[in-house]
Amino acid sequence: MGDVPPLVMRAFEAADELGMPRTQDGTGPSCCLPGVGRFLAVLAAGCVGGRIGELGTGVGVGAAWMASAMPADCELVTVELDPVRAAAARKVLADDARVEVIRGDAFDELARRAPFDLVFADGGQSARAVELLRIGGRLVVDDVTPVEALPADSPYRTNDPKRGFFFTDSRLVATEVVLPDLRNSLLVGTRVR
Repeated sequence: MGDVPPLVMRAFEAADELGMPRTQDGTGPSCCLPGVGRFLAVLAAGCVGGRIGELGTGVGVGAAWMASAMPADCELVTVELDPVRAAAARKVLADDARVEVIRGDAFDELARRAPFDLVFADGGQSARAVELLRIGGRLVVDDVTPVEALPADSPYRTNDPKRGFFFTDSRLVATEVVLPDLRNSLLVGTRVR
């Protein structure tokens, strides 16, 4: 699937130093999965002259994927509430003047800088995140389990709040993208109004 960019490797090292898992283990925050990162890189590469926002920086893995691929004239603003993770992300991303790492409430901070061409809502807040997009901007939300991978008795088979929002909000044209591991997926929507 290709090499991992050096900046992403630095972010992985920061995650390891803080004991932040690289995969979801259900015990707390985890890093952006490689499949999600590669998808974000593809979208970021198309943000010519654009702005990218990220709600929930963690230690900067998702931001590193996007920064590694985005054009030279693109800006990335990423916001993390946790001071330790925000400091780690600042250190990882310090050499890229196009990237701003902010500690604070993600929605409030990004709302002051909107509109964005691409928003990665890492950890939810998808309904409010649509407000941050320009028309034609894209919203990506990860940490979704494909319906086929859910246990037979899971309530998310018929009532998943993330899917419910994405597929009923008239402001979005949306789809679910299942990652190659078939155990994880992400939701992607383009703002049309």
